[in-house]
Amino acid sequence: MEKNKGPRLLLIPLPVQGHINPMLQLAQILHSNAFSITIIHTSFNSLNPSNYPHFNFCCIQDGISETESSTSDLLNFLIQLNTRCVKPFKECLGKLLSEEPIACLISDAMCYYTQDVATSFNLPRLVLRTSGASSFVAFTALALRGKGYIPIQG
Repeated sequence: MEKNKGPRLLLIPLPVQGHINPMLQLAQILHSNAFSITIIHTSFNSLNPSNYPHFNFCCIQDGISETESSTSDLLNFLIQLNTRCVKPFKECLGKLLSEEPIACLISDAMCYYTQDVATSFNLPRLVLRTSGASSFVAFTALALRGKGYIPIQG
């Protein structure tokens, strides 16, 4: 593993393009601010490390079949990914922590499997929500609906 100038951060994108790109943009910004970056990615929709020579990469095997990775059943894909990545992620994280300290884990919000593993290693975790402003508005409206504020009564 390359030793770099600053604290090591681990970033875990959801392996779909609309989530990978913002995570890599964040990684570029953090790297330009003196952080060492390690990207942990799944074998599905794997990244090309030669495109990012200043980052370290660690691939975890997700065991997702071509059928399960079909975007026509996104919910099943997310369930399978979050179920099957726990053990390989835990092994990868344990190995990385044995090599050098890690300041923080930044994972995609849809990679919820990372929370329990990070907690088990006492590693701080931040979540990157890669959705746009319209999704934020929709989530806010849903939260208000659940509290009885929407639809407006009377």
